[in-house]
Amino acid sequence: MSEDRISLAHGNGGRLMRQLIETHFFAAFDEPALAQGLDATPVPATGGNLMMTVDGFTVQPLEFPGGDLGTLAANGTINDLAVCGARPRWLTLSAILEEGLPVEQLARLVRSFAEAVRGSGATVLAGDTKVVPHGQGGGAYLTVTGLGETVRGGLSFAGIRPGDKVLVSGPVGDHGTAVMLAREDFDLRGDVRSDCASVLGLCEAAWALDGLRFLRDPTRGGLATVANEIAQATGQGIRLSEPCIPLHPATTSVCEMLGFDPYYLACEGRVVAVVGPEDAGPLLEAWRALPEGAQAAEIGQVAGDAPRVVLETEIGGERLLDELEDDPLPRIC
Repeated sequence: MSEDRISLAHGNGGRLMRQLIETHFFAAFDEPALAQGLDATPVPATGGNLMMTVDGFTVQPLEFPGGDLGTLAANGTINDLAVCGARPRWLTLSAILEEGLPVEQLARLVRSFAEAVRGSGATVLAGDTKVVPHGQGGGAYLTVTGLGETVRGGLSFAGIRPGDKVLVSGPVGDHGTAVMLAREDFDLRGDVRSDCASVLGLCEAAWALDGLRFLRDPTRGGLATVANEIAQATGQGIRLSEPCIPLHPATTSVCEMLGFDPYYLACEGRVVAVVGPEDAGPLLEAWRALPEGAQAAEIGQVAGDAPRVVLETEIGGERLLDELEDDPLPRIC
């Protein structure tokens, strides 16, 4: 894999993507807010009362068990605002459509997008549509900008301290596995459904806690990539406990058969939280009281040693969860 040309791995959330953004985008714009590496940024002219995010969405196939490109784009934007402490209010939608896309399929995607936006209490204020010739796109690409009202400020890597606890709101790896099965590349069938959903309710429960340090939805690169982002940004080690990490049995079975690591597969309806030790119990209780957080778990802690991610295995050993290098499953979010 050459690093002097763009590859699929430059979009997987791992090392190459981080280096690409730091070297070319952060350096070109020279904006301190961007360099914080958060999913949404305060809008300066509003005194931090509004936060902004933007994201592009691509998935193949466009519809999969548990969701579609429309729900993915709406919830992905809602979630990026929510994990940064903002309640979504206004969105824009830009659609790039490929010649030959069935109009009825487009209608389903747009309806899904609209329903998810309305469910969050937000409104779509503007949009744009372009069509590219057949063979120059993957059916449809959606780009969404979101503005949200800041409810809980100060969530960042900077507040994370040794001894803080790491929690996840539910089983990981389901979205990546569901999309993989929907592609029929492996001639497998299964009942795995994507976890694609809004995490606004989960975040609202966390915002109330004084000891909340940081929230992130583990999309590209999954749980392992979020843990590595925390380690790189803070210079602290992260220790995760394999027996404590929730996984659906069907997801585990598919990953074992095909050689995928579920800790690196995308989630689209989960939250990773870092909280002070005193608030781990209250957050776990609050999450488990919600239907979407019924399987929430405390999965590790900030170790305060070398900036690496160590997984304590079920048999009592340890293995490193390194930054993601290649892209085993492109076009998933």
